[in-house]
Amino acid sequence: MFVDHVKIKAESGSGGHGKINFLRMKYVPNGGPDGGDGGHGGDVVFYADTGTNTLVDFRFRRHFKAEPGVNGGGNNKSGARGKDCEICVPAGTLIRDAKTNRVIADMKPGERRVLAKGGRGGRGNQHFATPTRQAPKFAEDGKPGRVLELTLELKLLADAGIIGFPNAGKSTLLSMVTNAKPKIAGYQFTTLSPNLGVVRTDWGADFVLADIPGLIEGASEGVGLGHDFLRHIERTKVLVHVVDVSGMESDKTPEEAVEAINSELFAYNPELLDRPQIIAANKIDLLLEEERESALAPLRALAEEKGYRLYEISAATNRGLTELMRAVSETLADYPEDIIFEEEEDFIIEPEETVESITVEIDEDGAFRVEGPGIERLLGYTNMIDEKGFAYFQRFLRNKGIIARLEELGITEGDTVHMYELEFDYYP
Repeated sequence: MFVDHVKIKAESGSGGHGKINFLRMKYVPNGGPDGGDGGHGGDVVFYADTGTNTLVDFRFRRHFKAEPGVNGGGNNKSGARGKDCEICVPAGTLIRDAKTNRVIADMKPGERRVLAKGGRGGRGNQHFATPTRQAPKFAEDGKPGRVLELTLELKLLADAGIIGFPNAGKSTLLSMVTNAKPKIAGYQFTTLSPNLGVVRTDWGADFVLADIPGLIEGASEGVGLGHDFLRHIERTKVLVHVVDVSGMESDKTPEEAVEAINSELFAYNPELLDRPQIIAANKIDLLLEEERESALAPLRALAEEKGYRLYEISAATNRGLTELMRAVSETLADYPEDIIFEEEEDFIIEPEETVESITVEIDEDGAFRVEGPGIERLLGYTNMIDEKGFAYFQRFLRNKGIIARLEELGITEGDTVHMYELEFDYYP
């Protein structure tokens, strides 16, 4: 089954919690804090594999999650780091943010990309010991992982692509020059998904050939198979335009068929017409000798005008296929090494958080609200039940000027202050 567009959710691992622990040993009555740090959560890593050409596996599994970090232990033992979640995609896969549709990554062959860092592990209570606070009864919680909603869009990576109207003989051509086994039948839209094959040549210049399902007029606007398969042409370096010159399958002349398909390519992406194009005049065996010249003359004139090379072939009888494949190989040899991939936008994997970015404001209900990474981090490792922990929390608010800012906003005794999940009344 060929699948080229899916939506998934990927989540990095949460960091492990720091440990609150004190040394307990015989003959050591006043052991100090020895709580270890939590391990970092695992990352979400994508890597591109050239051995696959479909996203079908993602139809059965849509949620991917890295392992969380292990909590810290006593005796200053740090928790283990969580295992990364490695996601394999075919080379040529576009990874987009599902909400904004912006391109996060365009996976090139063999590339590895970390798209979501795991949460940082919390520090154990050993880190909070000071000369005046020798027995801290609090530690940091691990940071949560990041959740990404992504769309994966595959654009096949092939050296050459076979294009043309339905029943022009594209699948037959692919089956004759490669070991691919596409479905072949005498009705339109037999091929409902792209097929890939490797052309093995006697002159040692092997290349990948893709059969792009039949296009029709209006495809650039979504008619027929529409955009579903036009995207796969974008990554091909050479276009092999198969045209039925027998006149048995279409009411269009061969030159009209070429112009119609090229118009759809231009409407979808004008750059496609800058790619080298080779005309394969197919089903030449069905023409009588006296009909051949009159049928091919206008097509030759069009090819000469556009700068296309033209080859007379019969895919069914293997006529002219060696010459056609040699022409494709020669054209590829003169082509730049790589097709330009999608331009990726900057993607912030782990935004910086500073203690200074703390906001103090009054919400719509008249309650005071204090938020910011510094506050969130403080609440994560402060034990409010412990007297010393609560005293540390109060000192933090005063030292950072939060109490002063609340007083500037007019806070009075008994007013409510919200700090994320924490809610308390203000008493100076």
